[in-house]
Amino acid sequence: MAVHGTTKRVTKRRVRTRANLLDAAFMVFAAKGFGRVSIEEVCEAAGYSRGAFYSNFDSLDELFFALYRERADLIADQVAGALALDGPDLDVPAAVDRVTEALLLDRDWLLVKTDFLVHAARDPAVARTLLEHRARLRGAIADRLARARGRAALPAVLGDIEGAAHAVVAAYDGVTTQLLLDKDVEHARAWLKQLLTALLTDGSDSTG
Repeated sequence: MAVHGTTKRVTKRRVRTRANLLDAAFMVFAAKGFGRVSIEEVCEAAGYSRGAFYSNFDSLDELFFALYRERADLIADQVAGALALDGPDLDVPAAVDRVTEALLLDRDWLLVKTDFLVHAARDPAVARTLLEHRARLRGAIADRLARARGRAALPAVLGDIEGAAHAVVAAYDGVTTQLLLDKDVEHARAWLKQLLTALLTDGSDSTG
């Protein structure tokens, strides 16, 4: 029992250390930019040694992907949850309202994500991993649209459900890029609502 209790304490401490490193890295990345941050700076911000860092992550890239996974999962859950409230039917305008209200629009995160996107563009291995994570968000959207097939018609110009999911994510990317520049969250939500409504309903106010 003593060994089991010690193992539980070590596990909890490691989970807490990992979470603290992620929180500290997020703050440092947002303040300085991903490409300008060292492991030492993350450790200093978190109050840990390099040993603590390397017991949880092999590199800053791995730490970033852990951060990205958390945010990508959160956004996918927000989208899936907002789209699931209609049951088997899908009221697209109502769902768009819910999605745009629920989506995380955090400027610090957008700064970090954009820095890392530039980094990934120069490193094919990192780019492949980033593309896999982005595909999870599209997958959550495509899955919901697929379950509504036959009950909610999508504009033919989108091609198919995968095309619609790509269009939704592209709209989100465009709106968040503007948000980085003008810092206007309310305008970003309103513009995203207009774009998604236009994409998924040919700009009409109803699905019928």
